[in-house]
Amino acid sequence: MPWSNQNGGGGPWGGGGGGGNNQGPWGNGPNRPRGGGGGGNGGPPDLEDIIRRSQDRLRSIVPGGFNGGAVVIIVLVVVAFLAIQSVYTVQPDERGVELRFGQPKEEISMPGLHFHFWPFETVEIVKVTEQQQNIGAAGSAQSSAGLMLSGDQNIVNVQFSVLYTVNEPKDYLFNLENPAGTLQQVAESAMREVVGRRPAQDVFRDNREEISTEVRAIIQGTMDTYGSGIAINAVPIEDAAPPREVADAFEEVQRAEQDEDRFVEEANQYANQRLGQARGQAAQIREEAAAYKDQVVNEAQGEAQRFISIYDEYQTAPDVTRQRIFLETMEAVLKNSEKIIVEGGQGVVPYLPLNEINRTAGQRQQGGTQ
Repeated sequence: MPWSNQNGGGGPWGGGGGGGNNQGPWGNGPNRPRGGGGGGNGGPPDLEDIIRRSQDRLRSIVPGGFNGGAVVIIVLVVVAFLAIQSVYTVQPDERGVELRFGQPKEEISMPGLHFHFWPFETVEIVKVTEQQQNIGAAGSAQSSAGLMLSGDQNIVNVQFSVLYTVNEPKDYLFNLENPAGTLQQVAESAMREVVGRRPAQDVFRDNREEISTEVRAIIQGTMDTYGSGIAINAVPIEDAAPPREVADAFEEVQRAEQDEDRFVEEANQYANQRLGQARGQAAQIREEAAAYKDQVVNEAQGEAQRFISIYDEYQTAPDVTRQRIFLETMEAVLKNSEKIIVEGGQGVVPYLPLNEINRTAGQRQQGGTQ
């Protein structure tokens, strides 16, 4: 060819392709990257070589070569997954029920770490601590559930809760499709039944505790009939009020009833006060009458005794007694009368101003006293 070099097949500018220098047309060959790739010291590492060496190492580690080792790895992963799925933990506030092909076992899994053969066996976890279900709570979607008709034809809004625990996990899981919903419906029905037999005043203030006890008994009996596995602990009534539409009118009625009670109480206090005073006066009059009776009787008895003693003396000496009685009688008669005693009876006093004499004597006595 026209560019042939006589020195050994160089290019048209004298560069040879086989002279060992690998020069270009201007006398210098192209610069090769450093760190050579197959065995050279100046080219970069070969990626295929790295992959090949990694495959060799993997074949030396995995028994049966690369293809057989993949199967072992897959088996180990599956076994690990099954082991993880077969181990479960039951917390202290929980109980577990294992199912073998959908059939529950007799034993109940207590708190701790347990093992079952998944996927042939599964487990259902149930909380056994006390739980609360609110019914008719204000501001919730079920607030209308608390509207009930009382026995005296009043509408009341009762907000209450049901506190319950699960004592039979298997019955709770498999006897009812929706235990919480069933409990709510039964609780509403029981509360409506009890409230419908009582006046609204019992729900508002007077007999809440008695109503709660009666409702709890009805709920427990119904849930036992269903085999729910639920134990009802308490049914506290949190609030009871009239509907908002008639709240003002109801408050007026309440205030009127309170005023009535206050007026009746004040009237009773006044009646008790007046009755006490009357009873005191009556007791005083009875005491005075009894004292007067005793006085009159004693005086009568004394007079009778004195008469008897005088009569006895009269029987002993009638003349002396008669004279003494005469003198005592005259003394009693003449003691307070005006008397003038004139000594000497020979002369006749034609005129004697006795009244003037008595008046003058009285004035003299008064002057001497002063």
